[in-house]
Amino acid sequence: MTAVAWPAQLPLAVALAEAADRPFDWPGLGLRDPGPLRLIVVPDQARMRELSGGRAPSWGAGVALPGSRTILIRADARNPAQTLRHELAHLALRRAIRSRTPLWFDEGYASFASGEWDRLDALALNLTVVRGAVPELAELDGALRGRAPSAEASYALAMSAVLELARRNPTGTLEPLIELLTRGLPFDEALQRTTGLNPGQFAVSWRDGVRRRYGVLTWLAAGGLWAVIALGVLGVAWLRRRADRPRRRALDQGWVIVDDSPDGELDRTREGE
Repeated sequence: MTAVAWPAQLPLAVALAEAADRPFDWPGLGLRDPGPLRLIVVPDQARMRELSGGRAPSWGAGVALPGSRTILIRADARNPAQTLRHELAHLALRRAIRSRTPLWFDEGYASFASGEWDRLDALALNLTVVRGAVPELAELDGALRGRAPSAEASYALAMSAVLELARRNPTGTLEPLIELLTRGLPFDEALQRTTGLNPGQFAVSWRDGVRRRYGVLTWLAAGGLWAVIALGVLGVAWLRRRADRPRRRALDQGWVIVDDSPDGELDRTREGE
């Protein structure tokens, strides 16, 4: 384990390297040693983009480079420890399986393996998903590299698809699927053998499940109801102010201000009184 960092980030790099230099129990893979690894902790997005050769999006907190067994972590991003585990999951998966897998599976697996459950919580408040606009699985690969708001939802959707792969298997785990992938079976064939659905059927089943799980009722229960109430209160206040506007204008007519008090305070009197 080699840790590389700028002086200000060195304590964080040492702590992350110590956390990474031990076996992890990965879903479907079991206990795995990380193997030789170089961990680079960078101070900000500019250094991340420079060292990753432009592969890291502006919002990216970490990057795994399987070919060189290198992980880059941004020190200024939130939760570097969880970001490290996410990137370690990428390397563990790439090291174990021989088959090519879609990007949505890679990112969904890493999110699941690193325990990023807050992504699913955020998905419950995503209005695009609540309205039923769930993308096709094939579209997720492009969305995962898009702008930050859409990418956040796409990571959560990818994670939900991986969880659906596990749920569809009689064992309720990813072990059968990953075992076939380690033997070199194509991803689509491994999916069909372990879920009983071809890729198209699985995609339809997954999308229907997302729509059921993250509908309007879920959105309201997750906090959307308070947003509706807040908007209602603001709307009533605006209507009240609008209705009172003519009365306030009438009350302001005909007033003059005379500064004749001994202590300099203003007395307000009505014209003609």
